Amino acid sequence: MLIQVKARAGPETLEPDKRETQDRIPMSTSDTPEAPQKLYAAREPVFPRRVRGHFRALKWWIMALTLGVYYLTPWIRWDRGPNLPDQAVLVDLAGRRFFFFWIEIWPHEFYFIAGLLIMAGLGLFLFTSALGRVWCGYACPQTVWTDLFILTERWIEGDRNARVRLWKSKWDLKKWRLRLSKWFVWLLIGLATGGAWVFYFVDAPTLARDLVTLNAHPVAYSTMGILTFTTFFFGGIAREQICIYACPWPRIQAAMIDEDTLVVAYRDWRGEPRGKHRKGPEAEKLGDCIDCMACVNVCPMGIDIRDGQQLECITCALCIDACNEMMDKVGKPRGLIDYMALKDETHERAGGHKRPIMKHILRPRTIMYTALWAAVGVALTVALFIRPDLQITVHPVRNPTFVTLSDGSVRNTYEVGIRNKHGESRPFYFSLGVDSPFTVNVEGSIETMLVVDPDTEGKTRLYVTAPAGSEVARDDRTEIRIWVIDGVTGDRASHDTVFNGRGQ
Repeated sequence: MLIQVKARAGPETLEPDKRETQDRIPMSTSDTPEAPQKLYAAREPVFPRRVRGHFRALKWWIMALTLGVYYLTPWIRWDRGPNLPDQAVLVDLAGRRFFFFWIEIWPHEFYFIAGLLIMAGLGLFLFTSALGRVWCGYACPQTVWTDLFILTERWIEGDRNARVRLWKSKWDLKKWRLRLSKWFVWLLIGLATGGAWVFYFVDAPTLARDLVTLNAHPVAYSTMGILTFTTFFFGGIAREQICIYACPWPRIQAAMIDEDTLVVAYRDWRGEPRGKHRKGPEAEKLGDCIDCMACVNVCPMGIDIRDGQQLECITCALCIDACNEMMDKVGKPRGLIDYMALKDETHERAGGHKRPIMKHILRPRTIMYTALWAAVGVALTVALFIRPDLQITVHPVRNPTFVTLSDGSVRNTYEVGIRNKHGESRPFYFSLGVDSPFTVNVEGSIETMLVVDPDTEGKTRLYVTAPAGSEVARDDRTEIRIWVIDGVTGDRASHDTVFNGRGQ
């Protein structure tokens, strides 16, 4: 599918004749030197008009849902017991753990996070191959916050025409008042965005109180400041420029789409030649497009979808709502601008009917992505439910590999870690088996027990000793299995390692 890359020159502040001549380079003559061609056109702001329709309503619902989840989630409480945080979703960097409602992820279980990232990537591939840049148009944070910023801009400055007039006007008292009011609201949105982000890493009510009383850590203030600025700049100032120049996905998504991918497109064989449809014999020669520019005026990227597929298009489908509204007014069939695939274009140009959407969505590529996505999800779910509550790590001390005691016995030392995933302190007992010739004791004690605090990893040194003159003391290496037994539940965990003898 052809993707056009166009210079960023929007139709919002320039008349059509001026847009055509803005970057025109004079022809070289003997008297006029040839001007250098500009590689970058200065940005012209985009002022999208408000539109109503199914896709606009869908975007409102998605924006409300995503922003609600982002801002409210840190305040949800979840009772995990007296010794654990009661925040439902918490990235506990100090404790090196991630809490998600009833799920607790430890550092050694980072494969769960990696699996979720793989699922996110496969999901992005799936939706892109089926519906183009639907993620960009509906759920991307840049799109969601830009929509919110445009909404507040429209409330304060008015709809498109009012904002265009304000942009062209001189800086008088009214313009300063409207701009400062808008910027102040944008700043509050950015501050709420940065504040919500830091609440995911520390208990939200406690941090909120510390922020207000100026007792929070400087990292919290600096993080909020950076996120406030970036939200203000990306959503309010840069907007579509982030999607065009900063985001790599427009370049990557071309490899994800094919002739069956549904994208927003213009049926030029039905709409051309476009015209105002005045009465008369010439009107019968015109297509359905009345050249009202409604599709251009509502586009948040400032492009004309009638020029074909373009890198800037985020598939938000607002142009479909605008065009359908105009088709209803002039008594023409809807769908002049619609979701369609390249195969549809070839088929409809030949006189065929519109094909069912599911024929485009259910095809080998999307089925493969769905199967891979589901397989990773099932694997993560199984791994989550079969992971043990008791885990042990054992690392032999290599310097020295063994010690010969005064009575001739040989001792090895092991660094042992026990993860207690329960909400209370528990004793854990060490053993090498009933018939083992070895003796075991914990560093600093004659006991074989270690008490581990709740929801922590207890570490100690474990001494394993072979009796003097025994075969295991003389052997170079002997494979052993260290067992750990939960003193409350009786659950057991083991770890295989090696005992080093004198080798005589």
